[in-house]
Amino acid sequence: MSPRLIALALSPLVALGAAFPVVAEDDTAGLCAEAEERYVEMFGAPSADAEGVVVVKMYKYNFCPAAITVPVGATVRWANVDKRTSHSVKVPNEPESDRAFPEEVIEFTFLTEGDQDYLCGPHWETQKMIGMVTVVPE
Repeated sequence: MSPRLIALALSPLVALGAAFPVVAEDDTAGLCAEAEERYVEMFGAPSADAEGVVVVKMYKYNFCPAAITVPVGATVRWANVDKRTSHSVKVPNEPESDRAFPEEVIEFTFLTEGDQDYLCGPHWETQKMIGMVTVVPE
């Protein structure tokens, strides 16, 4: 099955400052290994093999990895590898994405340098589902 793509608007972002809470540092290596296994089951190849994007898995109310660094102009693809839960992505100064159900993806291209927190609209408060993208010059 091919993933359904939910795209966010491709406009410049402004650094967040204190708009979202800071990402908590947890030991999620085992959880993220499970998320990668689910990704391979769903999409047929490792997430590192995805061309032209950096993949972040959404799994068990976590972003895997929770923090990434990308160059300006990079596209991040969030892939929902949960079995039953839908997630969204909210980046600074942009509308929240539609919900991505299992096997669906959301993409966003980052055009502004800096640290940019993002979150899952329905799960950031109750589940602390928050991530960080650090955007650096090309």
